[in-house]
Amino acid sequence: MKVDNGTLNNQIAGVGGVGQTQPKTERVGGKGTSFQDTLTALEGLQYNRPAAAPTAVAPGLQPGAVKFSNHAVDRMVSRGISFTPEDLQKLNEAVDKAAAKGSKNSLVLMDNSALIVSVNNKTVVTVMDKTAMKENVFTNIDSTVVM
Repeated sequence: MKVDNGTLNNQIAGVGGVGQTQPKTERVGGKGTSFQDTLTALEGLQYNRPAAAPTAVAPGLQPGAVKFSNHAVDRMVSRGISFTPEDLQKLNEAVDKAAAKGSKNSLVLMDNSALIVSVNNKTVVTVMDKTAMKENVFTNIDSTVVM
């Protein structure tokens, strides 16, 4: 059976949105937020919300400021945790203090949140709220900064 490439491409383009230029906004099972809506919301995150990329720093902070890993951003979104610019400044100061003492991986206790930070990379690895901290054991850290 011989298939014309143009016909095949048109058939493929009509299946599952391949070749379409408009993003899909369908919801799984017809419920919840679409993937496109989620991406759009993440792109709009600013000061009081987590950074959207592992190398992004919060606007207004100097280069070399603490970054958030994708895992940390996921945890912040799922747990409803956000930080103000002042919180981020305190976090930077805490990481600088830990670095001055030679720390490599630090637990930073800040208000109602706990953050595990790779001090050398200045990257927040994970974030948890007060309820997730209860009866939890923190491993692979060599320092704790209480703010």
